Amino acid sequence: MVDVTIRQLDPGEVLRLPPDLALKVGFCGLDAWSGFVRSVYQFPIYRLVAERGGNPEGLLALTHVRHPVFGNYLTTAPFASYGGYLAASSEARSALFSEVNRLAQSLGVDYVLARHEKGDECPPEGWVQYSGYATYRIGLPANADALMPSYSSDHRNHIRKSLHKGFSIRFGRQELLQDAYEAIARSMHELGSPYHGQRYLKAMLESLGEKLEFVVVYAKDGRLAGGGALIYHGKVANNLHANILRSYRSDYVGEFLYWSILEHCCELGMQTFDLGRSLSGSGNEVFKMKWRPERRTLAYWYALRPGVALPNLNQKNPKYRLAIATWKRLPRPLVRWLGPFLICGLA
Repeated sequence: MVDVTIRQLDPGEVLRLPPDLALKVGFCGLDAWSGFVRSVYQFPIYRLVAERGGNPEGLLALTHVRHPVFGNYLTTAPFASYGGYLAASSEARSALFSEVNRLAQSLGVDYVLARHEKGDECPPEGWVQYSGYATYRIGLPANADALMPSYSSDHRNHIRKSLHKGFSIRFGRQELLQDAYEAIARSMHELGSPYHGQRYLKAMLESLGEKLEFVVVYAKDGRLAGGGALIYHGKVANNLHANILRSYRSDYVGEFLYWSILEHCCELGMQTFDLGRSLSGSGNEVFKMKWRPERRTLAYWYALRPGVALPNLNQKNPKYRLAIATWKRLPRPLVRWLGPFLICGLA
């Protein structure tokens, strides 16, 4: 039998995967996403392809982040939930991770993070698994109304109330760039988290084209109430962002936004809506589970340099409590200036 070999693609080389493998590796494992991340933050990208007889059998697309606050590391799926890793055989998996170990040592990184869906699969020898995140997938019928009977009576009532609050929604691309950015950035500020600059979403749109769609919710008076970004990959609609502004929460704007997205995705003929990752036990998870999704624990595999502790870069970490509270109180101009510098380290 022909052995599996590993080849590192040149920076400008086009990644060619069979359609089935391209779907399985996720949107953030493909050239459009890698190119977008490189264009915005100039991060080096390492794409390792496992081949057998010249045919692709696996992929690891890694981004090298060097940040004065958040460290020096390699990661798949930068600024996304999971993806960028695929191994169609045990030989491909073994060869890929052996090469990653060599790459990590040569670059001197603190750790490597491979994020993917197979939360029930054991990590490679010497790697550590963190199981604190999950993603939530809804199978979509031809008409979103068919989903309603599966919801609790309270949830159905909240959706119906949201539809009578005067909200309106728009889906689009370049014409919604400004409003989508404002809605997401303001919401992230309210949550105490930094966010990218507007050029981040602009570059994403330029790279992904028709596969990216912005969504914006407006209140009855025309003010922004929420917004987000959807990425279409095959028949799956991926929720990259779905943010609401605090002042409209009591009017169930979150229910309005998600229900409108579900209706839109059904009309487009999508088969699955992936609500995106959340920390286990978080308020976000509680909200997402109201939509009766299939909950899938994500595999976050870490290879740690000796003496380096497992990173804990999330809002539940007590050491970030003061930083989050302070960020919420900072003026918007300062947040918009400093945010991209900080968030680029949290790929």
